[in-house]
Amino acid sequence: MSPRVLMRAAAWIAGGVTALVLLSALLGGLGLRWDPLGFERRRLERAEAGAALGRAEADARRLEAQGGADQMRRLDEFHQREATVGQVTAAALDQARSAADAHQPLETDRADRLRRHDGELCGIAPDLDGCAGAAGPAGSGDAAVRPGDPAR
Repeated sequence: MSPRVLMRAAAWIAGGVTALVLLSALLGGLGLRWDPLGFERRRLERAEAGAALGRAEADARRLEAQGGADQMRRLDEFHQREATVGQVTAAALDQARSAADAHQPLETDRADRLRRHDGELCGIAPDLDGCAGAAGPAGSGDAAVRPGDPAR
């Protein structure tokens, strides 16, 4: 083949490629998408999976923050209850030690004071062992002592 024929063939090929590129750009600008291997669909599926993962992680962080706040609130309530119980118990101990009958066998007045103190504790925390709201036996496994029971 002569160089002229090769030059003509190369020009036709270059012209054809140029025409295809221009036609593709024109059709792409008009909204025509041709994706025979499904790259766009795969890219969309990956993006949707990433978005779902991001939403799940955001939900997990929100639940962690909410759980931490709830835990702090419960811890504050516990410390407040603990301080109140300590104050009530300290007052009852001072009263019991300074009472005239502190060194005598348990009598009615003293038993009444102890019952009132138990009532105060049960009012502060009804779920304590020995209170009416307690779920089970006392901490040692013995039956819970109720405020109306005689002292043993």
